[in-house]
Amino acid sequence: MAIGIVSAAYIAASVLFILSLGGLSGQESAKRAVWYGIVGMALAVLATVFGPGIGNYLILLVMIAIGAYLGQMVAGKVEMTEMPQLVAALHSFVGLAAVFIGFNAQIEMGRVAAIMADVPASLNATGIETWLHDQGIQGFALKVAHKTAVEISILKVEVFLGVFIGAVTFTGSVVAFGKLAGKVTSAAKKLPGGHALNAGSAIISFILLIMYMNGAGGWTLVVMSLFAFFIGYHLIMGIGGADMPVVVSMLNSYSGWAAAAIGFSLGNDLLIVTGALVGSSGAILSYIMCKAMNRSFISVILGGFGGTSGPAMEVEGEQIAIDADGVAAALDEADSVVIVPGYGMAVAQAQQAVSELTRRLRAKGKEVRFAIHPVAGRLPGHMNVLLAEAKVPYDIVLEMDEINDDFPDTDVAIVIGSNDIVNPAAQDDPNSPIAGMPVLEVWKAKQVFVSKRGQGTGYSGIENPLFYKENTRMFYGDAKQSLETLLQKIS
Repeated sequence: MAIGIVSAAYIAASVLFILSLGGLSGQESAKRAVWYGIVGMALAVLATVFGPGIGNYLILLVMIAIGAYLGQMVAGKVEMTEMPQLVAALHSFVGLAAVFIGFNAQIEMGRVAAIMADVPASLNATGIETWLHDQGIQGFALKVAHKTAVEISILKVEVFLGVFIGAVTFTGSVVAFGKLAGKVTSAAKKLPGGHALNAGSAIISFILLIMYMNGAGGWTLVVMSLFAFFIGYHLIMGIGGADMPVVVSMLNSYSGWAAAAIGFSLGNDLLIVTGALVGSSGAILSYIMCKAMNRSFISVILGGFGGTSGPAMEVEGEQIAIDADGVAAALDEADSVVIVPGYGMAVAQAQQAVSELTRRLRAKGKEVRFAIHPVAGRLPGHMNVLLAEAKVPYDIVLEMDEINDDFPDTDVAIVIGSNDIVNPAAQDDPNSPIAGMPVLEVWKAKQVFVSKRGQGTGYSGIENPLFYKENTRMFYGDAKQSLETLLQKIS
């Protein structure tokens, strides 16, 4: 495939990626946006595979086939509730790929430097080109052979940054996957020395960069990678479960910048554009979520630096249970109902039961709306996707800022599997880990029913005073089973 055709394909793929990101901003355009992304990626892969510089097609096609099969197999098995940890796992692959490509680039630079030192002095430019081809120099190595000393220095910076960001992304994503999957404690954990260890590792990495630029050799990349692996591990271990939605999008941003850095190293324009899109969108999303949670963006990405301290407020009272008959009676008398879905609804796969409950209540002439917190469900947009899947009308699904002021005029608020996003401690307890975080003020409704498995504190380990308030009743049990029992009471 000619270079011009490859460039045109890359431009078309870039446009499709931009359209895909733009379309994901709305529920109605999201499905079309996903297809834009699929077509763009297929076009990018084909243009790269059949473009110049590809040598062994057999190995390449075998690897693509294996990757496609594994991807299809994983995607077919992963439940919607497991999407956050899947995204974290995929980020780790991008980071590790950046590390491998960076090491390979260093090896190629060393090989080219050794060969260029042996170029016969009698050869002209054409002869040097032929001689390089005879030595097996092609693709990326050939680009390196034609670079000036200044361009080689720039390339070294790109390689170093790509490996550093990739290494941080890899171990950070592995830890995030472990926390989201419940294989690693969700509590914030730091080694003795805390933030000083991260800062020290970053400083040493910078010193290694200077040594690398001054010709110290590829061993500096290896040593730096070890420190970067540690930074990624220790950074994410120091972030608690309540901040994990921000961590997922932050790692998404890291993976994008790693890809962009490697794109500069390889001279691949599409990789640069795609990496920049992913990196910038992930950073913006992380900032938006931090703002929605009233968290310091810098504090979160530095592993909780400057967090709250001191003992949490004592929670007084008791949790009072209610059965399906009691909830049904309250709903029968209510005129306005607000449903707050959370991760517990997703785990129980209760969205269809929620949709049917909504349909029946609306058929009785009752006003039913949904309140969605920006970080509900461990992944932005998680709840919206589940509700759309269950055919809940878009126009009754409202964001926190659109509905929070309506709770005092709401007869019944139903909380299904949520904890932190409806926790009044965010407003009342300055020592709470979520202090200052904007929450859905469901306790202001006349009656609150909380569908919850048991009396535990949830994923983030934070106690919720809402469960002890006088107007709150606990509807214990699996969310899907509890709602199906409730539906039997509502004709």
